[in-house]
Amino acid sequence: MTRPPTAAQRRVIDTADPVTGRLRGTESQLAALVERGLAFRHPRPPHDHFLTPAGHRIREAEPEAGPAAGVDAPRAPTGVFTARVGGEEQPPDGGPSRMREVRSAWQGLLELRRMTNPDGAVDRPCGWERTHLVQAAALALEAAGHRPAGPDAGEPASDGYRVRATPQPDAVAVRGPDDGTLGACAVTLEKAGWQASEHTDPRSRTRYLLASPRRV
Repeated sequence: MTRPPTAAQRRVIDTADPVTGRLRGTESQLAALVERGLAFRHPRPPHDHFLTPAGHRIREAEPEAGPAAGVDAPRAPTGVFTARVGGEEQPPDGGPSRMREVRSAWQGLLELRRMTNPDGAVDRPCGWERTHLVQAAALALEAAGHRPAGPDAGEPASDGYRVRATPQPDAVAVRGPDDGTLGACAVTLEKAGWQASEHTDPRSRTRYLLASPRRV
């Protein structure tokens, strides 16, 4: 079993860019993370270091309880960008600052595609998106200006999109208040490199999108 990262290495992992996984640390810290398979050094200049899927999993895991828990306490929700999946009980404040954060996150994701897709393609989802399907799809929708659903599902007139995981490991479900919303979301996801198709829930008879990242 691989030993857990040290407190210093965990701090480097925890402060990685929440979207791209870009790391900042000393050369020895970064080299140790690469040796453990938790980071990789990009082959093209400026040769920055990024989290691998294993590194992302450690970053997102709850710290283990114990005497050192006070050293590496869980990060507060504030200050870490999270795309709106819709239906959050405590959604982030909107306005210009949120729009800037979303635009910055989307540009960072496109850069991550360029750096990590073997052919440098930015029109096709990258490995991070394939392991964070809900967040990746939600970011594509929010960055395109779609409105996420509010916390009160009882107001369909003011409702927006909701992105949720599905039993299929490579697909998410996108729901909306009407066919127009679903159609617009499908167009956005397809432009962002996803495949989207409409389906009908056999129990509720409501329409929804099934979306998955497009492959080569």
